[in-house]
Amino acid sequence: MASSVNELCKQREVSLLELADRTNMDLKRLQSIFLGRWTPSPKERQLIAEALESSVDDIAWGHKTPIQHLYGHGPG
Repeated sequence: MASSVNELCKQREVSLLELADRTNMDLKRLQSIFLGRWTPSPKERQLIAEALESSVDDIAWGHKTPIQHLYGHGPG
């Protein structure tokens, strides 16, 4: 079963800052991926997988946060 980036970091005792250093990725983008709010590009997936000594296929890349549609007419 695939593990999330967050789970793999916990298992391997890698902090978010250390992962950012290993991947040379923007910290805000990496944090969004870490929290399951952003699906990374194929290149980003490869960088993260290599930094966590894993394969791209062994990592769950999907969103954790449900996407909601908000309806309204603004301030009124």
